[in-house]
Amino acid sequence: MDWYSAIFELIDMRSFSNLWYWIALAVLWSTTSHWVLGVPWDMIQRAGRHGGEAQVDLEDMVRINCNRLLYIAGVSGLWLLGLVSGLLTSLAMLGFWYGIEFAQAVFLLAAPMTLVGALSLNTARIIRDGGLTGDGLRRRMMRHRIQTQVVGMLSIFVTALWGMYQNMSIGAIGS
Repeated sequence: MDWYSAIFELIDMRSFSNLWYWIALAVLWSTTSHWVLGVPWDMIQRAGRHGGEAQVDLEDMVRINCNRLLYIAGVSGLWLLGLVSGLLTSLAMLGFWYGIEFAQAVFLLAAPMTLVGALSLNTARIIRDGGLTGDGLRRRMMRHRIQTQVVGMLSIFVTALWGMYQNMSIGAIGS
């Protein structure tokens, strides 16, 4: 047995029947929901509980991350939009038109993350343009986190349904 066969036996390339795919999906959404615009959720909670220096630190970190996101979007937003839409289109075509399960799995990870990216840009623009601070900033960050969690729940639900369908249809063909 060569190394190529050994690796592909160890790592099942049928993504939806692979435990590692589901672990990666859970870690992706857990991490995405914890880091709100690049700010850890516990920092937002601490600023709400203690105020003072914790609130100043939160406002500084949010300002830095919002300015960074909006600068990147302003400088290379159209290029990123073109590249991401091309990549998602390629994954969708390979996955759902040509039936490549790995492309389906990656698409089901990447497509909702682009929606979260768009929500993040929108939230960053609202925070910067509104000059949000204090309680208003924390409420906006909480709203963004809830929106991200809703996208994550829908994504996990759709991915689980599609994965079960794939596993049952492949299981029915194999028997």
